[in-house]
Amino acid sequence: MKPLLLVLDDWEGRIQASPAWLQVNHLVDIKFLPQHLDRTSDADISPAQFIMAIRERTALDEPVFQRMPHLKLILQTGGHAYHIDRSAAQKHNIQIALGRQVTAPLHSVPELTFAFALGLIHKVNQGNGIMHNGKWQLLTGRTLANRRLGILGLGRHGLRVAQIASTAFKMEVVAWERVPQTEGASSPFKRIPLDELLETSDVVSIHLRLSDASAGLMNKERLEKMKPGAILINTARGAIVDENALVEVLTHGPLAAAGLDVFAQEPLATNSPLRKLDNVILTPHIGWTVEEAFEEFTQIACRQLIEYINGTLPLS
Repeated sequence: MKPLLLVLDDWEGRIQASPAWLQVNHLVDIKFLPQHLDRTSDADISPAQFIMAIRERTALDEPVFQRMPHLKLILQTGGHAYHIDRSAAQKHNIQIALGRQVTAPLHSVPELTFAFALGLIHKVNQGNGIMHNGKWQLLTGRTLANRRLGILGLGRHGLRVAQIASTAFKMEVVAWERVPQTEGASSPFKRIPLDELLETSDVVSIHLRLSDASAGLMNKERLEKMKPGAILINTARGAIVDENALVEVLTHGPLAAAGLDVFAQEPLATNSPLRKLDNVILTPHIGWTVEEAFEEFTQIACRQLIEYINGTLPLS
C-alpha cells in the first residue's frame, strides 16, 4: 500500500488540476480534502503520512498532529509557516519543507500593488460605482509620475515594486527597512527614516514580513504622520496596520485612500467599517492566488516529496 498524501484547502481546484501529480502518482496515494480542516472536522486524517498545506489556510498544531500519528512531512506552499506550531511539529518528529522557490508572486504582488495605486489615484473605484449607478459625474484624479513612492521593506516584492515605479511610472522611490542596510551595500534607491518617509511620500506601499517588530507598526501615531492626501497600500500582512486607526485617518484625514489585500483577521468581518468607505479598494487576499503560483506550488511540492522519499530533502 502506498503512503497517503493529504492536500488541504485547494479551494480553487488549481492544485488538483495540475499535471505535476503525474510525477508522484506511482509513489503516493493523493487525497484532496474538500472541507476545511479544523477542530470540528470529522474527516479521517489519521492515515496520512504527508500533508500539502496551501499557504496558511489551516492551523497545524498539537490537536491536529495528535489526529495524525503517522504524519512525517508537511509540504508548505510559500516561504512562511506562521500557521504551523513548530514546537509541536518537532515534538512529533514532523519535518517541514517550505516552498521558498516560488516565483509567480514576484510578478503578481507588484502587479496588484500598481492596480491599487492606479485605481486609487485615478479614482477608478468611485468612477465605477458612479457609472454602475446610472450617473455621470466628473472626477479629478492625479498621476503617479513625478510623485514619491515610499516602500516599507525593500525585499523581493518591495524591490520589484521600486523598479517598476522608477522605470515605468517615473516616480521618485525612497525606502525604509526595519533592519538597516549593512554598511557598504549598494542600492539605487534611497533609504530614509520611517517618519520622513511617511511625512513626504504620496504613496506608501507595505512589503514587510510579519514579525513581532512589524506587527502594529502602522499605528495611529504613524498613520497620522502621513502626508495629507497620501495613499496607503498593503499587500503584505494585515496585522502590520492598526485597522481601527486606519478607518479614522481615512475618514478624517490625512489619508486620501487605501488599497488593502490583507487584513488582521481573514476573512474580513462583514460588519468591518472598512467595507463602508468609498475611498478604499478591498480585495480578499488575492495577491498570490494566480494560476501560475498554484502550478509552481504543486511542482515544488512534488519535487520535495520525491526528495524526501529518496532521503535527499534538505532539513528546513
